[in-house]
Amino acid sequence: MRTIALLLALTVTASAAPKPNVVVILADDIGYGDFSCYGAPKIHTPNIDKLAAAGTKFLDAHSPAAVCTPTRYSLLTGQYSFRHKPGASILSGLAPLSIPLDRPTLPKMMKQAGYATGIVGKWHLGLGEQEPDYNAEVKPGPREVGFDSSFIIPATGDRTPCVYLENGRVVGLDPDDPIHVSYKNKVGTEPTGKENPDQLFNQKPSHGHDMTIVNGISRIGWMTGGKAARWKDEDIADTITAKAVKFLDDHKAEPFFLYFATHDAHVPRMPHPRFRGKSQHGLRGDAIEEFDWCVGEVMKKLDDLKLTDNTLVIVTSDNGGVMDDGYVDGTGNDPSGHKCNGKLRGVKGANYEGGHRVPFVARYPGVVPAGQESNALVCHVDLFATCAAMVGAKLDGDAAPDSFNQWPTLQGKNPTGRDQLLTQAGNFNAHALRQGPWKLIVPAMAKFSPELYNLADDLAETKNLAEANTAKVKEMMEALQKVRTATKTRE
Repeated sequence: MRTIALLLALTVTASAAPKPNVVVILADDIGYGDFSCYGAPKIHTPNIDKLAAAGTKFLDAHSPAAVCTPTRYSLLTGQYSFRHKPGASILSGLAPLSIPLDRPTLPKMMKQAGYATGIVGKWHLGLGEQEPDYNAEVKPGPREVGFDSSFIIPATGDRTPCVYLENGRVVGLDPDDPIHVSYKNKVGTEPTGKENPDQLFNQKPSHGHDMTIVNGISRIGWMTGGKAARWKDEDIADTITAKAVKFLDDHKAEPFFLYFATHDAHVPRMPHPRFRGKSQHGLRGDAIEEFDWCVGEVMKKLDDLKLTDNTLVIVTSDNGGVMDDGYVDGTGNDPSGHKCNGKLRGVKGANYEGGHRVPFVARYPGVVPAGQESNALVCHVDLFATCAAMVGAKLDGDAAPDSFNQWPTLQGKNPTGRDQLLTQAGNFNAHALRQGPWKLIVPAMAKFSPELYNLADDLAETKNLAEANTAKVKEMMEALQKVRTATKTRE
């Protein structure tokens, strides 16, 4: 009887153990060489460094795409974005929702597992069934794909509309000043960067970005109305971080999943004045130090709520870094010598390592090894299956078709991670395949030849080995085609 009672007590204790919280912090356009714990000498990121010291820093982590929308689509669905064309290209602020409502998603899975789910920050996955009407409730959107609450930037900081949406409605909208947005023709009479460059008092475009002026910065897309609801770029980090911290406060008594998709260091780079001049890498570096502050505020709140020991925190980026990305902000000719992707070749949008190898730091005290570095091959598309394994959820056959369980990898039990990985460049037809140290790059246009690199010997991708290794190219081309034509890679 005493044995039975002891077993019952252990069962009750195990079932009463709190579920681990999950916080995923996704930076925007921050590269492999942009954090000081990854070797950046001109930028200081003490909060991320502290996180890395208490957790594991991954050296071979990748975004599934070298641009934003496809990465975000894959992260939330566990599916390579090229399999669903609406999620495979950079979207405008008028694109309809790119995630099918019947597709399993990471937040839906977490919600079904008993978690409160929230998104704060950049969305960029489309909204509505067709072009969204920002003067009414905008849906479907984040809530319809599994988030209980949402406070979002609809597209990007350099795209209209320049307003926040909270749970489907524009924050602070005056109904007497309705919003109209177009990406085809100018709407209204407001000044544009192209017609009125003298009114650009914050930043001028270096290429493109010359349509409606908001806050002294011209954007991609035209917009009129909604003046009371428009954001101030220099306040974005403060605004969204406060919302992320509030989500933690509101759900401290229950398990939660927070997807905090920040804006820094995407253009236009307009860090708050208190961060101006803090780095040695101009406005871009200042924006990265602002991002580090955002991370620190989330960590501080977890500490205050005594939730640190029961929370998995992941900090990473949606793609590689880029210097001049459309505005004259001093980065294009930065004299500091800072290299946003370190020694890697390529930048955001490219299938070279600089386009998609990203910083990735994970902390979960007592579970994720502290103060470690890992060379395991991991990818954002794996977060779905990894979180499912962590919370004990079973994935149905069509759920997360390209997502692999990296829970043992996070725990330091699997030093290799994935066997292979497909990544996508800016063009959804341009792919690269990684197998062990080998990497095959296949351009979208047939007139360009495939490239082959051995990353173990040549991480900077300086020696194209394709001509000398035709058999290897053929083997990997066949493997790539198999991934392309399959409906899933997860068994």
